[in-house]
Amino acid sequence: AILSLILGMGLPTTANYIVVSSLMVAVVVELGAQSGLVVPLIAVHLFVFYFGIMADVTPPVGLASFAAAAVSGGDAIRTGFTAFFYSLRTVALPFVFIFNTDLLLIDVTWVQGIIVFIVSTIGILVFTAGTMGWFMAKSRIWETVALLLIAFALFRPGVFMNQIQPPFEEIAPTAFTERLEAAQPGSEFRTVISGPDFDTLEMKDMTVVLTVPDAEGVDARLDELGLMLMPEDGVMRMEEPMFGTPLSDRLSSFDFYGDTPVAITEVRASADQLPKELIFIPTLALLGLIAFLQIQRSRREPEGVTA
Repeated sequence: AILSLILGMGLPTTANYIVVSSLMVAVVVELGAQSGLVVPLIAVHLFVFYFGIMADVTPPVGLASFAAAAVSGGDAIRTGFTAFFYSLRTVALPFVFIFNTDLLLIDVTWVQGIIVFIVSTIGILVFTAGTMGWFMAKSRIWETVALLLIAFALFRPGVFMNQIQPPFEEIAPTAFTERLEAAQPGSEFRTVISGPDFDTLEMKDMTVVLTVPDAEGVDARLDELGLMLMPEDGVMRMEEPMFGTPLSDRLSSFDFYGDTPVAITEVRASADQLPKELIFIPTLALLGLIAFLQIQRSRREPEGVTA
């Protein structure tokens, strides 16, 4: 985020996007994969572009802030810092793009899209109310904390649902081929691949999502994925993926010919889970309670003043 902010300084919008997307997208995707985070490419583009655009109001090279200062006659640096601090209230949004891709309408139905639109609008209003310290009335400390928690729950309901029901089922790596054969086409496995880096020979991990192809038999499915696996001493070793398959480019940073083998160390399959939207029910109920308390308090305060 900070690097995107720096790279975007002094650049117009189009050039800003070209620079940050060219230099930062691959870095964010690689770091996410090494940390176990699988992020759609469009979400990464929006993430880096958002912070690149924030450079327009960030001193010492805030072009938009300087233009506003010229119009208002105010101090340019002071205007820039004021604009930057106002923009900090929305810094959470690009991180929401990364961790909740439903907000980008990725793989959602029309009904889910409408729900996302309504809930995200409420979430933004609640987040603003929490950071401003005012909702229906001036918020008390516990109300401010509750409003921020409500905003987080509206943006990231999966965090709370995952505590109730784990979203994935752990599978032994040596049993991966058996589960792959029994899995339905289109289902996904999240695998963690460990091995030496091709350039540095240091061990690294990479999370890769494998979509089960529509083929009969485990051998045919492995061929379509480009995987060559060899169970050995309780370890699922990998050979270099076949050329021309999607994994051949994705795993090209591993050294498959060194003394230390590349292996699948973790396998997780999607588990049955209740809809994460159920978290909205207690969240909105808590929001309604805070609104009710503040409305009641705002009605009593004028009476106390006149008395």
